[in-house]
Amino acid sequence: MSSAVAPGAVIEVRHPLVLHKLGLLRDRHTNTEMFRRLVNELTLLLTYEATKDLATEQVEIETPLGPTTAQRISGKKVAICPILRAGMGMLDGVLSLITGARVGFIGLYRDEETLEPVEYYVKLPQDIAQRDVILLDPMLATGRSTGAAVATVRGAGASSIRLIALIAAPEGIAYIQEQHPEVKIVVASVDERLNEKGYIVPGLGDAGDRLYGTK
Repeated sequence: MSSAVAPGAVIEVRHPLVLHKLGLLRDRHTNTEMFRRLVNELTLLLTYEATKDLATEQVEIETPLGPTTAQRISGKKVAICPILRAGMGMLDGVLSLITGARVGFIGLYRDEETLEPVEYYVKLPQDIAQRDVILLDPMLATGRSTGAAVATVRGAGASSIRLIALIAAPEGIAYIQEQHPEVKIVVASVDERLNEKGYIVPGLGDAGDRLYGTK
């Protein structure tokens, strides 16, 4: 794993546990229950990488045996914003590590003809401008939906934004880097390409359908 998440960086996490679980996630024979569990576990591992540059500060505490100095996260607080619907499958994984985070929701769907995002719901923490924002979306495909979500949180005042995705296409990464170069991207895999329908190849199919059994 790399040592920091710099502005505009793309980090592909190649840890053996990530590789193993991603292989199971891609398998067309993986059932819905296992798929959900794997998404949660992968999100946990990616969150570790995505948050490794959060600032810490020293605090004085008492252990059962006496006083000592410990580290705690300092600075801005965190807002987690899943992109509906598939991003919801990643939310519990992040919240299990960042229990005090506020949660916002951004509802988008992709027009299957134009491949452009259509926004249908937004609910963000009122103080999102004072928080580090983590966007959640399993698939960074064309980048249009993610770009629209970035624009939404930026419009609400957020300046520190990072994305956790399971799989990304080079086209989607290029789009985000062009439109929103400040966004930090952490993924389990950068795949080969998009097909003519805008799906990631080899990918894992439709993440939302596989999470919720609607395929």
